[in-house]
Amino acid sequence: MATRLFAAPSPHIHGGENTRRIMGDVVLALLPALAVSTYVLGWRVLFITAVAVCSCVVVEYLIGRFLFKGRTTICDLSAVVTGVLLAFNLPAGIPWWIVVIGSVVAIAIGKMTFGGLGCNPFNPALTGRIFLLIAYPVQMTDWTTGVPDTLSGSTILPTIKYQPELVSQLDFMQMFGGQMNGSMGEIGALALILGGLYLLWRRVITWHIPVAILGTMAIFAACVGAGYGGALIYELPLFHLLAGGALLGAIFMATDYSTSPMTHKGMIIYGVGIGVITMIIRLWGAYPEGMSFAIFIMNAATPLINKYCRPKRFGC
Repeated sequence: MATRLFAAPSPHIHGGENTRRIMGDVVLALLPALAVSTYVLGWRVLFITAVAVCSCVVVEYLIGRFLFKGRTTICDLSAVVTGVLLAFNLPAGIPWWIVVIGSVVAIAIGKMTFGGLGCNPFNPALTGRIFLLIAYPVQMTDWTTGVPDTLSGSTILPTIKYQPELVSQLDFMQMFGGQMNGSMGEIGALALILGGLYLLWRRVITWHIPVAILGTMAIFAACVGAGYGGALIYELPLFHLLAGGALLGAIFMATDYSTSPMTHKGMIIYGVGIGVITMIIRLWGAYPEGMSFAIFIMNAATPLINKYCRPKRFGC
């Protein structure tokens, strides 16, 4: 029989990317931050990361095998990425059983409840992190493991929040290089930036969301710094970009394909929203850190952004 011609909707050209390759690149991009965190906080970082990854993979396998009764999706490495990102949002001294609970919430509720990868409206790792922050606030804010400097790492966020004039006493080069305490993924701004550049080079992410988030945070902080007579107009923006989960959230979590807008215009709106909400929570909210809540809120706004930022149809 003659060769058949099939008519199908676009796109007709496959770029060669697949989920496993993309997730593998994300894991590789996170390795420098993992190495710096292990160097600063100790070998327990690797233990917590291993517990989170194994728990996420096992939970996804069990749900796919016995509840969905279909082919498991653990080979696409998305559960591995969720586990690493969840671990990066935890302090190194957290009990292992809390990590397991967070993994169950991240995969079972944040991901598989909605149908699995690509169907989840919220970032699974953030879902697990926010649940643990509400359920176990003491353990989630225990920074006793790591550098004991009270003006280093995540503990400086509440300090600077109520005493912003102390920001001029910080060593930003130490913060940039990783000599500070905090969550495992907050250690080492340089390592996170290198990972982000790798993802840009591999075209896993685009610049729109990270630049929109970090640029908005810097401008917001500069305006607040100008309110102190201009004394903090440079120090405050740099501090908010290096402290807490700003870089981790902007580069690795807000750029999640399933939960971020599809168009470049939508990405910028999404990023600006995250930056504004993060700074409002950091400066005037009850929590010293606001990145997780900001991304979670804007995840919910993503369908609305996609609706009003549709690309122009060809020929119109």
